[in-house]
Amino acid sequence: MFKTFITSSALALSLATLAKAEAPMAFDVAEDHTRIHMAAAPVHENGMPAHGNAFVSQGYIYPEGTLANGTVGVLEDGNPAFPDLVLGTWTCDGYFVGDGGNATTGVWIISRQTFAFNDGATVVTQGTEIADIGQPNLRPVTGATGEFSERGSGLIQTTLGFNDFWGLSATYQFEGPEMNAAAQQDAAFQSGGYQQVPIDEENHLEWDSGAPVGPIFGLGDMPST
Repeated sequence: MFKTFITSSALALSLATLAKAEAPMAFDVAEDHTRIHMAAAPVHENGMPAHGNAFVSQGYIYPEGTLANGTVGVLEDGNPAFPDLVLGTWTCDGYFVGDGGNATTGVWIISRQTFAFNDGATVVTQGTEIADIGQPNLRPVTGATGEFSERGSGLIQTTLGFNDFWGLSATYQFEGPEMNAAAQQDAAFQSGGYQQVPIDEENHLEWDSGAPVGPIFGLGDMPST
């Protein structure tokens, strides 16, 4: 059972994280059970959503660590448990796959997740979700605005569990602290500057066709046969 309180130390950490950066490298999400809507069919015999069931859900984005140790981020009426810490709104839509709501491990959802922050910045990811609690799952970032547009290409989701209202609690971490080389190059061109960005590449052998290499002749200079 999830705890329904947040310790003073965790609160202080969350506030410090909130004040430290406008575009955090990590954050938590608490799903609002009053905004979970699933299709009437298909469902399993026990009523849980089955393969192909469509859904949409929303929740609250919190600073990293807010939902640690089983802390619940949503009240029974659907309001945020810590309104002063809310960074934005999380929206998830997609389809249940495989064993759907009865899954205990592996992929159970294919979804799009949109993180809309209070300052106007957004992050969109699309990919799989796994039923495993505490297991990191990398999702591709398919779009971003604001300071998030300079981040890496992946967002790692780790499901922390489900609260007493069947709402998801999860934490998210960008794949790396540095933006990738392609993003750097794109940013340089967009700003009107041109710069070389080093791209790591393993050594490899070039294919040798065996054909002789020499000067290229013009049509008039080609040797006669």
